[in-house]
Amino acid sequence: MDRENLVILNNEKVFVDDDGFHCDNLDLKVVPEELNKHFNVKYIVRKSIKKGGQKINLSNIKIASNIFSFIGFICQTFKKKSKYLIISITPYTFLACIFLFIFRKKVFLYLWSDGHEEWQHILGKWSVWIFHLMYLICISRSEIIVCNKRLTKKKAHLISISRLEDLWFQNQQKPSLDKIKFLYVGRMSPEKGIFDFIKFFHNLVIDCSLSIAGDRKDYSPPNDKIKLLGYISNPKKLIEAYDNHNITILPSYTEGYPYVIDESLSRRRPVIIFEEISYVLNNKKGIFISKRDQKSFEETVNFIVKNYEKIQLDITENKLPTKDSMIRQISNIISN
Repeated sequence: MDRENLVILNNEKVFVDDDGFHCDNLDLKVVPEELNKHFNVKYIVRKSIKKGGQKINLSNIKIASNIFSFIGFICQTFKKKSKYLIISITPYTFLACIFLFIFRKKVFLYLWSDGHEEWQHILGKWSVWIFHLMYLICISRSEIIVCNKRLTKKKAHLISISRLEDLWFQNQQKPSLDKIKFLYVGRMSPEKGIFDFIKFFHNLVIDCSLSIAGDRKDYSPPNDKIKLLGYISNPKKLIEAYDNHNITILPSYTEGYPYVIDESLSRRRPVIIFEEISYVLNNKKGIFISKRDQKSFEETVNFIVKNYEKIQLDITENKLPTKDSMIRQISNIISN
């Protein structure tokens, strides 16, 4: 049976050279690669002048240097019957959405974060109405896929997202508790809350260190209590990073459903989040909610340390989703 054609549209910037296609975001490498096992995928993206750390193992990629070439590549797909998957709402994907609506194409819109909150944290409250207008138009005629119910009030397909493979559950390492070793995995950007966390981290009276697995060339740690690990894409090295620490922190102000939670729990490392994203708890054991202040955070850390072995035992009761289950869910939605 012939596979259906699926065109994936995204705002991700991709670099191309003799070595192939490269991007920065691991998620935007995994999704098209894995869906290509179920569909004939064409991936339409934007042009990057910087080589990212992720090599995309996909040959049918069209790189647009501007919005006109982006729309032009979409027009070329009209020669064959195709379905369209738009990942997140940005000015580029918004215009693409309108264009596809005009030509009555089947559009699936995948929302994996709250754009309203992201725009507010990045650009300010004044910008939210711009995103909201794009959001209303994009959801009006799309079939929506979400990783969290709060991302839309419209009827949507709810999926469990994950990057976990068998490797994540193997060779569990016992953590050292002689010192609190915090790990942050993610982008170093304002909406992720990492810079605000660093401010009160310096005032903590507990013996601790902080490692940041993220890339920010314009940031230099003020002392040796904070260590930059750089962006880690290799799963084995990322697993090693979790294993070398004992508490994962996620100080974000907004999230869809963060991969880092399940990654940390798969290595039996508890996670501390803050009240703003308490909705990501999802009844999972091993996640602790703190107020965004020093006293509450230290109390949460002390509780975790005193009860660490029991918490690890509780964590094993979680049923964590896998990458394969995520892709099957998306594939089934698009196929039906």
